[in-house]
Amino acid sequence: MPKEFDHHHHQLLHSKFSLFLLYLLSPSIGSTTAVAAPIGICYGRVANNLPPQAAVLQILQTNNISSVRLFNTDPATLQSFSSTPTIRLTIGVPNELLPTLASATVLAALAWLQSNILAHIPPNQIHYLAVGNEVFLKDPYYIPHVLPAILNLHQALQTLGLSQTIKLSSPQAASVLSASYPPSSASFDPSLQPSLLPLLHFLRDTNSPFMVNSYPYFSYLSSHPFVSLDYALFRASGAGEVVLDGGLAYSNLFDASVDAFVSAMEREGVAGVPVVVSETGWPTRGGEAASIENALAYNAEVVRRAVEGVGTPRRPGVGVEVFLFDLFDENEKGGEEYEKHFGIFGPDGLRAYGLSFK
Repeated sequence: MPKEFDHHHHQLLHSKFSLFLLYLLSPSIGSTTAVAAPIGICYGRVANNLPPQAAVLQILQTNNISSVRLFNTDPATLQSFSSTPTIRLTIGVPNELLPTLASATVLAALAWLQSNILAHIPPNQIHYLAVGNEVFLKDPYYIPHVLPAILNLHQALQTLGLSQTIKLSSPQAASVLSASYPPSSASFDPSLQPSLLPLLHFLRDTNSPFMVNSYPYFSYLSSHPFVSLDYALFRASGAGEVVLDGGLAYSNLFDASVDAFVSAMEREGVAGVPVVVSETGWPTRGGEAASIENALAYNAEVVRRAVEGVGTPRRPGVGVEVFLFDLFDENEKGGEEYEKHFGIFGPDGLRAYGLSFK
């Protein structure tokens, strides 16, 4: 996961004038029929103490988790999920494979798809293929290969008659925005637009989602006091905490982040593309404000809003599909200590805290 997220939200949060206007706020008007959204979980495996795969499947089923994001195409992991047809997968295509898939013929991409994925898991269990992860932030070498790889895989799926049921996208870091505050003024980094805009057009034309990894925790770390802990944890209320953006009110950073991407896409003439939050979570220890209490507060509200179809101020009543990070702690991850402690379950299968997925 990236270490910088949505740091632009603080740019105007200290404006006394905009805070004064918050007193004039009235509640946002939602739609009358809410649309619930799926709740998934990320299954990171950068650890040496993970439970056996059979136990992992039991944990998922016991806790009513029916959507899982994997970060690679490990055959044994894919095969294990074939025994649980109620669980749908989002399968990651690692960044280092993008050049090969981008330069391949469609037939070669088809062969790769069949031998690396479809040989191990039935196609009706695959929800998304996540082609690359945060390439535009972490691995700029691979940027030119993202869309060609996606196009080849899309044509391969078309050949198999699966392009309507298996959707392709490429999860982005929130930092692909050069401005994100207020949400209505959000825009993509101009240096990334030549590569990003064709991807957005593909997503629109194939009814596929824009995927973003969004971590209000990191925004809080990098931007407080301009981003308050209450604003990151869905607890903001009243003047001085709620952010006014035209006629819309933002009481939390999650909504503001999602709507910033909606606005940025619309600014480029791309409307109607759903936003899927492909990673989000809160650490239980290892850093400032990292605690079991805060992790539960954050993730429980993310789940509630998806289940109840709360939506965002720009898209009220339409729940945001999310993938919570992470199934387990990952004790072999590098970076800051807190990056190892996003796990919602322990290796023994017990929940680290009382989070419900329904």
